[in-house]
Amino acid sequence: MSGNLSTDQLKAHRRNTFRLSPDQQVETREEAVSFVNERGFVFFWPIQGIVLPNLWQAVAGDRAVASEHDDPGHITWGWKDASLGERIWYYAKILRRRATIVSLETAPYFYALSENYGSPEEDYLIQYEQGRMTQEAKSVYETLLHRGPLDTVALRKASRLSSRESDYRFNRALVALQTDFKILPIGVAQAGAWNYAFVYDLVPRHFQDLPEQARFIQENQARSKLVGRYLESVGAAQLRDVTKLFGWPRPAAEKALHDLIEGGSVQAGVTIDDEPGTWYALTNLLGGSAH
Repeated sequence: MSGNLSTDQLKAHRRNTFRLSPDQQVETREEAVSFVNERGFVFFWPIQGIVLPNLWQAVAGDRAVASEHDDPGHITWGWKDASLGERIWYYAKILRRRATIVSLETAPYFYALSENYGSPEEDYLIQYEQGRMTQEAKSVYETLLHRGPLDTVALRKASRLSSRESDYRFNRALVALQTDFKILPIGVAQAGAWNYAFVYDLVPRHFQDLPEQARFIQENQARSKLVGRYLESVGAAQLRDVTKLFGWPRPAAEKALHDLIEGGSVQAGVTIDDEPGTWYALTNLLGGSAH
């Protein structure tokens, strides 16, 4: 099936889901939590080249991130830091290796796609032995595993990655462990030159129920769920948008989209005014059923 979607329709949908209208903008942390729960997952900041709701614009409006520290939009920093240990959402560098906020309802679907199979003491060793985890990531993970939560400064020292030459390798390890749902920031400590450093812990230790919640979610089910939530937010997307955002192989993204089409919530072959190529779009945006 196919259809046509006007540019105005698509913009109106995104203006609504991104909370860009003044009467929809997020004003409190409670409203921020509701926004994340509505969308399933959002970026903390707008990310160039990626269309996805983000907390900054939901608070500050449709504008670039301000460089001035006293800009009212930067209230998002305080909300994010204060929320790290409260388990009101899941925050870490995930999609595109950038700061992502995930609702607690959606987090198990991401976790189901990670290389975590129920044994935090052993899963990482299998990855390392198979060459899919760096020595630095192994060292950082093992340090947290054996010593408990640590701030970034203490973690670097304990992992023997505190030299200036280790900056890149340490930061790369932190991000890789976050994208695979192995560690996450759970607080902020007054440490380091800026008196500001994240405190990290193991995901299954901080969110103890998460592995069990994800246990019976199949990969195909998880991908379809996440792509469905993504399309609910953006209204329409092309296959390359899906693979770019999630970092999945093309066949996996195509399977997720096919499942949504079979379920009737998404249509393929949609055209959008003045936009090249064909798109996948929400059926309800096209004014009818896919069947």
